[in-house]
Amino acid sequence: MDIQIVTADSVTKLGPEHADQVLIGGSHGGLYAGYLAAKAGARAIILNDAGGGLDDAGFASMAYLDDLGRPGATVAHDTARIGDGEDMAARGVISHVNETASRLGCAVGQTAAACAGAMRAAPAPSGEVPAYEEARFLFSEAEETPAIWGVDSASLLRPEDIGQVVLTASHGALLGGDASSAIKYDVLACAYNDAGVGIEQIGISRLPALDLRHIAAVTVDCRTARIGDARSMWKTGVISHLNETAQALGIAAGDSLQAFANKARQGES
Repeated sequence: MDIQIVTADSVTKLGPEHADQVLIGGSHGGLYAGYLAAKAGARAIILNDAGGGLDDAGFASMAYLDDLGRPGATVAHDTARIGDGEDMAARGVISHVNETASRLGCAVGQTAAACAGAMRAAPAPSGEVPAYEEARFLFSEAEETPAIWGVDSASLLRPEDIGQVVLTASHGALLGGDASSAIKYDVLACAYNDAGVGIEQIGISRLPALDLRHIAAVTVDCRTARIGDARSMWKTGVISHLNETAQALGIAAGDSLQAFANKARQGES
């Protein structure tokens, strides 16, 4: 079988064409992203390190993929756009590799293309990928409305989130630069992780796109909360950037994410 190098802007949107291939995925390198790529059957996986951030969450999937016998690597967030698999393949420079990838000749400082080429020698994936549960968390009181929800991934939004405050632990980048990917539903307010902001300020590119939909939106500093972990965002997240709609609520950089969520829910000015 001729092993191909394939790309995707998000590992939440993988299909059969990504199975048994070397995947360069635009998602952050956190645990859940690694799980999704492995579950989809990728032979080897390159993700974005999202600035590393609190507890090195941006590349936490490296050890997880080692446990599965899958080569894994991340590109540096300041070398290619997170949320853009093609750009990562074209410009990305490797920042971390796991032991499985290292044995294939992958190394920090390589181009993503060179790393992916070396990964083509990886054996076909085998064995089951243990289930990894992502979750939704209600941070407001049960009867309060609008509600404040936390989700570990923006892919977990539901139609009933329309009009609610939804704090996602996903990165704040538009997928492939597409403004329609800013958020799936018209929530009242939302939050993301800034993923270290990154090259061309891609990690906060959802914010102006959400202004156009009159949705208050902020990012939290990746150094204050773990990307991919909504509970970490709620507990310690500090706002790094915000859009004009959020500014109109009286929110400022340096405020806590909890302050933003409560002010957005209450409609304070």
